[in-house]
Amino acid sequence: MTPIEVELTRIVRANSGRILSALIKITQDFTLAQDALQDAITQAIAQWPESGPPQNGGAWLYVAAKRRAIDLVRKESRHHADATQQILTDLQHDQDETAEWEQDIPDERLRLIFTCCHPALNVDAQVALTLRTLGGLTVREIARAFLASETTIGQRITRAKQKIKNANIPYEVPNHEDMQARRAGVLTTIYLIFNESYSAYEGQSLTREDLANEAIRLCAILNRLDPDPETAGLLCLMRLTHARRAARLDAAGDFVPLDKQDRSLWDQTEIEAAHAQLLDVFANGQFGPFQLQAAISALHCLAPSWAETDWQQIFALYGALAAYDPSPVVRLNQAVALANMGGHNKALEQLNTLEAELGNYQPFYAARADILSRCGEEKAAQIDYDRAIELSKNKVEKNFLFQKKSALAASLKNNK
Repeated sequence: MTPIEVELTRIVRANSGRILSALIKITQDFTLAQDALQDAITQAIAQWPESGPPQNGGAWLYVAAKRRAIDLVRKESRHHADATQQILTDLQHDQDETAEWEQDIPDERLRLIFTCCHPALNVDAQVALTLRTLGGLTVREIARAFLASETTIGQRITRAKQKIKNANIPYEVPNHEDMQARRAGVLTTIYLIFNESYSAYEGQSLTREDLANEAIRLCAILNRLDPDPETAGLLCLMRLTHARRAARLDAAGDFVPLDKQDRSLWDQTEIEAAHAQLLDVFANGQFGPFQLQAAISALHCLAPSWAETDWQQIFALYGALAAYDPSPVVRLNQAVALANMGGHNKALEQLNTLEAELGNYQPFYAARADILSRCGEEKAAQIDYDRAIELSKNKVEKNFLFQKKSALAASLKNNK
């Protein structure tokens, strides 16, 4: 990419959500708003190499997209004059469009977040539509991030927009009664985007930093526009997790588990800022699952070393988390914490009760293999490592598990 294209991409990512939300608010049409913005981007690609990027690229794109939206609505008005006249009037209400962008346009992204994550849409559609509209990611970028074809992602987004239109899903922030339930769905969608950034990218890499950054950015927007302890908790959780990203791979690109990571590579400034934010959230006295997960992550981040990690408090926090989410995955993590406190045999007993529920979950077999090896059951551990390797879809994680199994086999051979 040329420097101009890099700068344009940055400006689009930073401003597309606000531009689209402003246009959708007036036109009530996702497709028209996105077409107008895409035409503005195409115009920028043609003009900026000669004129250079404008001083305020976001305002430039907004003005160009708004003018294009007016053209598109005028074409539509030939067939539906009555229905589109008010839209035209609203679009043309201000002649000083740059000043309008700077001062008068309200931030409508909160409406857009709740519309994209409406429960009438399935989760896959929510994720794709959120990344396309609020994140400014292209269909190709979303497809590569989720290991899907561009056709599949494109169809998913098209169907989502059509469902919003056909079902008359309102472009609005939910009322007070519905807000809490709807917010939980929005947070889940954002967290899915973040988690995807730490899984496979074309089956090879372990992280996709831009996707993680986008999830953090979206959550920060939501937290600013609609402050809530759980929203802030999720934001802290993602910031703390992402602050450790530089230590997750070594120079050869191999996975480094938490207990072996070079903690000097962690972003201590970000950790301290996220921890301070989390303490402020806890001061409100309203707790929830994302806040508890953030507290667990904070204990890992603040420990000077693996050996000095406060496993007793982590074990207790997983117990508290189970009250909100009594899922087998939470119980798995609590059993791992118990093993790290020294209760290997009791942890193994707890893990064995989860196999029926987690029979196709790779982390279960990886965790049990590790604890089996600590209990001296090396052959059983090798079987679990084989199952974990079979279930892993990520080359980096697969290689790590294979190395663990090989080291265990070598140890067995040497002890004979």
